[in-house]
Amino acid sequence: MLNMRSVRPEDATTAARIRDAAIARFGAHGYAGTSLREVAADAGVSAALVIHHFGSKEGLRRACDDWLVHELMGEKDRLGDTSVAATIREWLDDPARFRTSIAYFAAMLSDESPGADRLFDLLLAETSAMLERGVADGSMNDSSDPDLRAVLITAYGLAPLLLRGQLARVLGAPLDSPAVVRRMTLPTLEFYTQGLYADTQLLDAARAAIESASGAHAPGARREDPVPRVRSDKGPGNPVQDPDPPVGDTARA
Repeated sequence: MLNMRSVRPEDATTAARIRDAAIARFGAHGYAGTSLREVAADAGVSAALVIHHFGSKEGLRRACDDWLVHELMGEKDRLGDTSVAATIREWLDDPARFRTSIAYFAAMLSDESPGADRLFDLLLAETSAMLERGVADGSMNDSSDPDLRAVLITAYGLAPLLLRGQLARVLGAPLDSPAVVRRMTLPTLEFYTQGLYADTQLLDAARAAIESASGAHAPGARREDPVPRVRSDKGPGNPVQDPDPPVGDTARA
């Protein structure tokens, strides 16, 4: 995740201070409940300077989204560069450092706006890329539907953020408390590493039922088209816009 406790020396610019102030404000008060003047005051600059750097309030939001998603995936990539045990210990030692970023994601993903759609699409695209790398290097299993698996993994990862109040209630402490983080770490990794079921009986039955329903075993029967590939149709210029399918694949896109 993210370390929001301090601004790194190489990131100590005016634009970075504005961005960090906006992340904190948006997370605490939501996008609609935050003004550029408030962000400017928190950053110690004028509202005009915020506009100069980011163009608009929406431009500031996009910059916050892009930076946070980049930092999030950068932290995940560290697992390949350092000792996994050391990285996990670092996370466990100070889970409260993630509080600002968690609040931001929770607030900005739940406001039912095009901005929330864009942020989800960014996270989905990064998750999909991470899964593709894992399959390619052999550290992750392949899937019958990689696109849908990426959607599910993204949703599973975001659920604790959006349900953090309910989870804190049943667990007896906030999600960023050391006790809860330590308690959740092993069961979460067990779920992703070992799965849930002890054998493939249910999977095999589901696969057979789907094939039967599609007419795959009926002589001369035409098999149903597969579920359309998950796409992000957000219009021209969107940074996570999926490319149009090849002409020959139009019917399946």
